[in-house]
Formats: sequence, structure tokens, C-alpha cells
Amino acid sequence: MWVYVLRSVKSRERMYVGLTEDIDRRVDEHNAGKSNSTYRFRPWKCEVKIWFDDPEKAKRFESYLKTGSGRTFSKRHF
Repeated sequence: MWVYVLRSVKSRERMYVGLTEDIDRRVDEHNAGKSNSTYRFRPWKCEVKIWFDDPEKAKRFESYLKTGSGRTFSKRHF
């Protein structure tokens, strides 16, 4: 399972964190406007993608990145 971080090309301060099994398809969907939460800030570039063999660990890491401290971590390291 992939945990990924997208950054808006036109609005560089905008980031999106997601979870998927098919990273290429999912990024294409974001850039095609198929996600309500990301269509306004298209196009998106994948900044980070991390593979987890354990789906539960992937879900926990994605959830963490969506918290305040996780967003701070992302800005500092990604």
C-alpha cells in the first residue's frame, strides 16, 4: 500500500496526503479533477511515495501525516 504526498504545481503551499495501491492511477485521477478535495489546485506533482507491506501501518502513517504534527513533519522533511 502506498502513502503519498502531492504538492500543487500552481499553489506550492498546498499539499495532499493519500493512500492507494496504484499510485500512478491515483495521481492521474487527482490531475483529472476526479477528487473533490484536490481538483481546485491542479495540477499535482507527487513529492513523496512510500510503500508499506502492512496496510495497517500504511493507514496509521497516512493518518499521522494528516495531523498537525504530521503536517509539520511533512513540511520539514518533504
